[in-house]
Amino acid sequence: MTGGLAGRSVLVTGGSRGIGRAVAEAVAEAGGSVHVLCRDPSSVETLARTSGGAVWPADLSDEASVWSALDALQDRLGGGPWAVVQSAGAFDVAPIVETSVADFDRMVSINLRGSFLVLRALLPGFLDRGFGRIVHVGSVAGRRGFPGNGAYGASKFGVRGLHEVLVEEVRGTGVAATLLEPAATDTPLWDPLDPDADPHLPGRAQMLRPQDVAEAVSFVLSRPDDVRIPLLQIERG
Repeated sequence: MTGGLAGRSVLVTGGSRGIGRAVAEAVAEAGGSVHVLCRDPSSVETLARTSGGAVWPADLSDEASVWSALDALQDRLGGGPWAVVQSAGAFDVAPIVETSVADFDRMVSINLRGSFLVLRALLPGFLDRGFGRIVHVGSVAGRRGFPGNGAYGASKFGVRGLHEVLVEEVRGTGVAATLLEPAATDTPLWDPLDPDADPHLPGRAQMLRPQDVAEAVSFVLSRPDDVRIPLLQIERG
């Protein structure tokens, strides 16, 4: 998609590492202006600035910081970005009987409530302009139950529900929304779990790469304005 996003601004949440970082790099390579919403701006600041974008520090579990960052972003752009890719997320594996209320709340706060906050802040601008693209990075765990995924699965099933309602509400407005559901992807979120040492988890060699998901995002963003891709599922062959 080299040059395919020239003159267009794309906000990537969680763009400092993992899938989000791969998406940010793909957007910059395609000529887009990368804006990144994340907690750690240092690792992605050069990439964003070089592309003509910027980093907006925020914690998705902190409503005030999200609103403040996105208000500043929209002021800078004189409206809002052309697209938003919601790739920020939290992940952990634990049986329901071992999941604390605090851990459950953290997963839902970042994965589901955080996605809603960003959507709630930017959607009015998309609708007013009558164009724009919204991409949610969900998970295979948002459509299938896996042992140990009680909190994570609940949050990702929630993202799927939020997205399906969004698709119906933006129909005919010029705004396009896509849910990507990748299988297990080799990102730093797996580091504390050491999946290669756990026979109940997929090995890293069998996982998707962040670049695989980024290429799917690039595909979605490069479709003609009158083409919609509500759902795209991704897995290793």
